[in-house]
Amino acid sequence: MKHPFSISLFICLMLLPWYLLGQVQPNAKTPYTATILFKVTHPKNQQVSYLFGTHHAFGKSFFDSLATANKALASCNVLIKENLNLPGQMAQDIINARSSSTPWNSYLSKDDLNFINTLFANSPTKFHKMTPTELYVFLNRHFKEQVCQSKDSTDTHLSLDDYIGTKAQNLQLKLIGLETTEAQIALINKDVKGMPKKVHKKRLANIIAKLKETNPNNCQETDWYRQMDIDYQFHTPCQNSLILADRNQAWLASINPLLETNNCFIAVGLSHLMYQCGLIVKLQNLGYTITPISLK
Repeated sequence: MKHPFSISLFICLMLLPWYLLGQVQPNAKTPYTATILFKVTHPKNQQVSYLFGTHHAFGKSFFDSLATANKALASCNVLIKENLNLPGQMAQDIINARSSSTPWNSYLSKDDLNFINTLFANSPTKFHKMTPTELYVFLNRHFKEQVCQSKDSTDTHLSLDDYIGTKAQNLQLKLIGLETTEAQIALINKDVKGMPKKVHKKRLANIIAKLKETNPNNCQETDWYRQMDIDYQFHTPCQNSLILADRNQAWLASINPLLETNNCFIAVGLSHLMYQCGLIVKLQNLGYTITPISLK
């Protein structure tokens, strides 16, 4: 089975908040439900921008089905993403350049190692140079794509974010990346620094078992994203400063000046819009009006 890791790892890195913070359950009482698109305006300027919460396992067919989101993208002149795919700076370039390797036979059973070898057989990425955390993150995303999404083979884009980026380029929008791939790779490894080896082994064994079983009953997360029945928990503090709160604050320093002079389409992982530390609350605190836009 050919997998999508050969182009970029960073796309799946930002799934990390989903399993670090736990699955977010729908809640009909929350004022912002049933959408992943928000209009952003400010009384001191005439700019109209948008926030779009992505799930990196989705892709072309999902975004093409959202006529309102496509219209919003076309009305903007800047696309802001978590990361840009830059030749020579993508995850496979960074990983393949490493001198060290992971002794996978001490992390995986013989059968599981054979499964991983087969999975990576056609990839230019040298998985032996990945860390256990990087492999775990990739396998989680691979499960969501292959089991939960069953992506059309004609969909060559790796993620919803990538596809939005391609559409923006075709519309001649300026593309802005908020982080580098290298910084994101360092981040996910730092977040679990000190995790015992036995925990890495258990996590890898569990996700490989799920991939082997191909059981769609483990797809609640992608199901509720597709339904857009989301509780944004704006009054709940963020539980992970490194992955969410700190990054959102750093992103805001770049986003705010762009919003003042441009019509921006901001496409970032949905978890970055959520909670007290999310971009929605932070922008409201700066005087912006955030208006939910129905996509159903």
